[in-house]
Amino acid sequence: MLITFKTPAAPDVMMLENLAEYLLGIIGKHLTERGVITHEELPSAIQKLEAAVVVDKKERAEHDGHFHEGEEGHEPHEIPIGLAQRAYPFLDMLRLAQKENTDILWGV
Repeated sequence: MLITFKTPAAPDVMMLENLAEYLLGIIGKHLTERGVITHEELPSAIQKLEAAVVVDKKERAEHDGHFHEGEEGHEPHEIPIGLAQRAYPFLDMLRLAQKENTDILWGV
């Protein structure tokens, strides 16, 4: 199922339910049928999501190039997309909403 996040400050952001649930969990919210991230919650939400991206990038850098590279019987394969790429549209929306002092809604 697709979840659409809306704010007057930015274009709508649509994402799959599992990603929405994960990102909302990072910022301390639960995915319910309808919800809101108030403008008062945005600074904390942005900080938490940015911190999670930094941790993800650090962990990925530690494993970068170590995906069975050069091991016999293992084909090279693509490194999965990281949190930074997956969270960027949502994080951008959070920042724009904070700048415009508006809330973010979903399920409306």
